[in-house]
Amino acid sequence: MNDQLKESTLEPANTVDVVEVFDPREMKPVVKPEVAASASHWELRTQEQPYAFLSDKKVDDANRYGQKIDLVDLTGLPANRSMYINENPDVGVNPNRNKQHGFFFTADNCIGCHACEAACSEKNENPAHLAFRSVGYVEGGSYPDYKRMNISMACNHCDNPVCLKGCPTRAYTKHAEYGAVLQDPETCFGCGYCTWVCPYNAPQLDPIKGQVSKCNMCVDRLEVGLKPSCVSACVGNALDFGVIENVPENREQAKVSIPGFPTPEITHPNIRFQQTRTMPDEMKRTDSMPLKYHKEDDGTYTPMVDQKKGKEKFWSFERLSSRENPLVLFTLAMQAVMGAFALTFLGDQFNIEVLSQFKASSLYVPLLIACLVVGAAGNFMSAMHLGKPHRFYRGFNNLRHSPMSREILGVAGFMSTLGLHILFSLPTNSIFQSLYSAVIGSDVSNLISLETSASIATVFGYLCITFTLFALYYMTRCYRIEARPFWNHYQVSTSFVGNLMSLGSLLGGGVLVATLMFSGLEYQAALVICGSLVTLGIALEGLGLIGHHRDMSKASHEGAASHYIQCTTFGKTYILRNTLLSINLLAALSLTAGAYTGAFDGVLALVGWGVVGITLIMTSLIGRALFYVLVVPTTMPGAFFWKNKGFEEHARDIGLANMPQVGVVPDLH
Repeated sequence: MNDQLKESTLEPANTVDVVEVFDPREMKPVVKPEVAASASHWELRTQEQPYAFLSDKKVDDANRYGQKIDLVDLTGLPANRSMYINENPDVGVNPNRNKQHGFFFTADNCIGCHACEAACSEKNENPAHLAFRSVGYVEGGSYPDYKRMNISMACNHCDNPVCLKGCPTRAYTKHAEYGAVLQDPETCFGCGYCTWVCPYNAPQLDPIKGQVSKCNMCVDRLEVGLKPSCVSACVGNALDFGVIENVPENREQAKVSIPGFPTPEITHPNIRFQQTRTMPDEMKRTDSMPLKYHKEDDGTYTPMVDQKKGKEKFWSFERLSSRENPLVLFTLAMQAVMGAFALTFLGDQFNIEVLSQFKASSLYVPLLIACLVVGAAGNFMSAMHLGKPHRFYRGFNNLRHSPMSREILGVAGFMSTLGLHILFSLPTNSIFQSLYSAVIGSDVSNLISLETSASIATVFGYLCITFTLFALYYMTRCYRIEARPFWNHYQVSTSFVGNLMSLGSLLGGGVLVATLMFSGLEYQAALVICGSLVTLGIALEGLGLIGHHRDMSKASHEGAASHYIQCTTFGKTYILRNTLLSINLLAALSLTAGAYTGAFDGVLALVGWGVVGITLIMTSLIGRALFYVLVVPTTMPGAFFWKNKGFEEHARDIGLANMPQVGVVPDLH
């Protein structure tokens, strides 16, 4: 946290003017109007009511997680720094300016009027489909003792902001001033990864602008002693704001969780709750998420599956398509080409005869060029998935923290070293030797000796394998997200590694067998080697899926809800994928054993592997599409019409979503 704050906060100005507009302790202006007027965007607000002013009179040394509240003490940064709000260098006079602030929400008082949402959106000029603060609710019990609890939620400006660590562009900053986690939409390139890792749905991706934005804690208001707009607008006195751990007047609790709130252990959010009314033992969401919350003996609520859709199974093929379609193709394409290269290159390095024969053949380089093209196409689709594709280069900005930045580095390193390996393999390739001689009129060996070229190609080959391992590891880490329990499982690793082995061996093995066959060489050994790897990859993926099914079936979190959707909404598709995977495993095992014993050879074996290849590709596409569409994140509950995926889908089906005032996110990316 210490290094994170030091790295993320802005540098102090050489000279700053302290503009004293309001003293929140005295509730009155303390400077001349002409001085206040010099703070161009800090208007003198004499019309504000007393409840709109910050009024903290004490500050604890540390919060309940052991984090220091005085962030200057924590970081050693200057106490009188400018935040450069709207490029204004002036500094406010809040005496607790460098203390960690946070929201206080009294659920007993919230009447669900959405005034906080309206005030926030008005101040930030948000379009109808974005809301930095939103109100949802859970309800339970039975008539006449039926109860609803409203929840108002925005960014919680956490002690451990996973959005900051996850963002590849470093668009996020954790400031020592107020402990605010701020985000720069202009730095963002619209990947949306922060929306994945945040447990509270705080960052909002605007598909129209192609960028993310979020609650900024109204730091401009804090600088003049005023609470955030949402707090000032709250009709029921449900929202309050101040230095964290300070309990407002007339409050008796400061809990870290209420029903429907994700576990605070993920990020240590700076929000505290009061909820004194007795609630039913079971609280349900009114949105389409199949979740409910069960009260434990200690009074906390645990998420559980709510079987809203019954147990009937559907195909739902049309719903397999999502915004993440480019990532489906990108991940499968990269895993296939990485596996194909590893098979052909390492096979030769380990002196496996058939693979050494293939590497010495004229089709080795064309195969790698095809891999390079497929990989480039996958990377292009991944870049076009961004809200601002032309800013793809910013993905390297956060190598220190972001697994996505490291994945990008690994993939870029793989593609670069693969290209260089191909380049230095050209002089030893008979096809390109002939082309060079025909075009240039001399032998390519006049430029570089074949031995030197082969040695350099080998060096780049090993570097390419290193980047393969690096990229695959961080490709996996990108999805091990605590805010998405369905993904946070070792099945991600078994799936990605299994696909690398099976699809890579299918791609490389297909070209290898064809080369040997048309060269008149024996290819049974190639079928055995490649078939064994395909079988092992399918088996590894299958074992991961079995473990995932077992763990998600027993879980008490959002991952179990995802699995319930998988078994109902996509139930028939899920069964189809598992059935095809099982058939593929048996077929690959039989064909490999047949090639080893000589029982299957010739046309019969090739036809069998062709069928296995087609079904394996189809199975991989279905499985990866399910991977993206099924996940239920640890988001706050929505309402019947607002922040409700079910309503959004219905609104799109009937055309209601075309009315901007309905607030449905445009389906553009």
